[in-house]
Order: sequence, then C-alpha cells, then structure tokens
Amino acid sequence: MDLNQIKQRFGIIGNDPELNRALEIARQVAPTNLSVLVSGESGTGKEVIPQIIHQYSARKHNVYLALNCGGIPEGTIDSELFGHEKGSFTGAIETRKGYFEEADGGTLFLDEVAELPLSTQVRLLRVLQTGEFIKVGSAKVQKTNVRVVAATNVNLQGAIRDGKFREDLYYRLCTVPITMPPLRERKGDIPLLFKKFALDFADQNMVPAVRLTPEAQELLCSYRWPGNVRQLQSVANRLSVLESVRLISAETLSRYLPSEGASTLPVRTGEAGADYLSDRDIIFKILYQLRHDIDEIRDRLDDLHESAPQADHHTGQHLLISAEDVHSDTAQEAAVSLEEPVSIQDVSAELIRKALERHGGRRKPAAEELGISERTLYRKIKELGIQ
Repeated sequence: MDLNQIKQRFGIIGNDPELNRALEIARQVAPTNLSVLVSGESGTGKEVIPQIIHQYSARKHNVYLALNCGGIPEGTIDSELFGHEKGSFTGAIETRKGYFEEADGGTLFLDEVAELPLSTQVRLLRVLQTGEFIKVGSAKVQKTNVRVVAATNVNLQGAIRDGKFREDLYYRLCTVPITMPPLRERKGDIPLLFKKFALDFADQNMVPAVRLTPEAQELLCSYRWPGNVRQLQSVANRLSVLESVRLISAETLSRYLPSEGASTLPVRTGEAGADYLSDRDIIFKILYQLRHDIDEIRDRLDDLHESAPQADHHTGQHLLISAEDVHSDTAQEAAVSLEEPVSIQDVSAELIRKALERHGGRRKPAAEELGISERTLYRKIKELGIQ
C-alpha cells in the first residue's frame, strides 16, 4: 500500500518529505514485532503512527489499546499497566486485569512514556525483555505477547542524563525511532491543513467556510505554531465561529495568533528563522555588519597603499596620500558615528530599511537576510513606522 492510501485512510494531510519519511518507516516496521519510539512536539500527530503500525501488522484483528502515562497518578500506574489482585491496596475490591493482559496478542500505545516513574520503568523493561509481568499484590508470573509503541515530546537523552529515565529502557523502546516534524517545518502543508479544518467545520455546522487573503495566508505560513497541528485546528475553528466576514485578512488573523507563544517554545540547536528577534539581537547584527564593512574598507585601502609604489612616481604619491587621507577620514567618521547617541529603534529601523531596499521592498528575502521570520519583520515595520 502506498503513502497516499495510508494518508487517505487515516485522514493525514500534507506532502512534507519528513512527514512522508515518518509514515514510510511506520509502514515498513508494521509487519515486524519491533518496539517503536515516536518522538515529536506536542500536537504533531504522534498518535497516528501506532494506529498505522497496528493496522498494517499481523495483530490488526486483535486489541489495540492506548494509555496516556502522564494522565495516571503515580500510585496507580502499576495497577493500570499490570493489573492488581483483590485486596492488594485500599480500594482494590476485586481482581483486575491491566493493559498488558488486556492487550495480549495486540498492540499497546504508551503515550507520554517519559512520565513513568522509575519503579514502573523497571517493570516495563522486564515485560519488554521477557514478556513477563506480575500483578500488583501477586507473586505469580504471567506471560503476555504485546507489541509496544511508545511516544514522547520530551528529550529522553536529557532525561537520562538527569536520572529521570532509564537508559536501558530507552534503547529497548527505541529499536526503531520515528520523528514527527513540527508544523513550522512543514510550511507547504499549513495552507492545506487550514483549508481542511475550515471545510470540516463548515460541513459540520452548515456554514460557509472561512478563507484567507494572500497576506493572511502569508502570515499563517510564517507563524511558528508552538501548538503545531492542534493549535492550527483550534485557530481555524475559532475563526469559523467568531468571524462573520468569511474572508479573513492578515490583521484579523493576527489577533488569533499569540505573540508570546513562539518565544517560549524550545528550539533545536542552531535552528534558523525564530519568530522573535529582540532589539538587542538586531543591534548585535548591526555592529557585526558595521565591523565587517570597516574591515573590508581597511583591507581595500591597504591593498591600494601596497600597490602605490609600483605605479608612476607622481601618481603613486597621489594614491598614497589619498589612501591615508581616506583611511583617516573613515576612522574619524566611524568614531564620530559611534560616539553619537542613537536609539535602538533608530538603528533597528535603519537596518530593516536597508534590507528592504536591497531586496526591492520584498519582505520575504529581507527577513531571511535579517535572520527573522516574515511575521516578525511585518510587526517591526508597523512598530517602527517604516514606509
């Protein structure tokens, strides 16, 4: 079965290469019994991967169970996973099967697996290695045949270093790793997803679907989406409910996009295109560019100075004097300009203005040159009153 059939069956929208790669790995690993660890930020759709794995495996006619490990109190998680005997603790009024017993022969999806306490991690490791577990309050060893797919939005390598997650369990779970890309890295899929969510809402509520102006679509794609697909769906639904005008402008859309959400999102090391660039960062960029320009002028003048003796005596003398004069004047001007008090807003506006001039007023390449998102550039232009 090809990826398009999988997408159609599970309602997956998008053609991003990283998304396709994740789906392809799920399809390839499905016929095996290997454990799979799905990683990715909250809201990226990690829960669809274990469903694909189960449906394309030999276990598809058996039980599929999903458990959110972060939603179970620490005192009862062992009972939920492995079951308990009657009277084993207060409230245990009868013997109960756990998830590993209920899912025997099928697939068990452990979401937010990083939230498991260390004592439960030990028991989980044992059942993954041997297929054996013991109910809470029992001494009898039981066998189970369960395919485990786990998911996390936590950096498990960091959790291992912090002593919060067992390294041996990590390698047992992560036999086959699958990473779901964040929405901000799937820019081409964002308009498709928004359109689907808007049409779904319109069909369910018998109303016209909201649409976006080109400027609003541009803003939609440049936003950082800290809540990923889940947040995008929420925005589409809120626009559909609250806006009477069905053609959404960029100004209207901006009211539904929290400006602080992006700055609190953990970012991969070295990732470019952050949604927020502080004025201090812009100043640093200006100073770096100014230093580079001064060094370049100095190098050119030095080259001119070195070539002067090889020229005609009178011409060479003229060039030598001109180079020294320019060198001196440049240094004086630089010193004067650096001594003059300037505001952060003035310097930021000048940098943005020059970037826009170099690119003929086009915001996208100007934003890329400045190292900021197009949305941030749009906000700065409005704040600083740049024409």
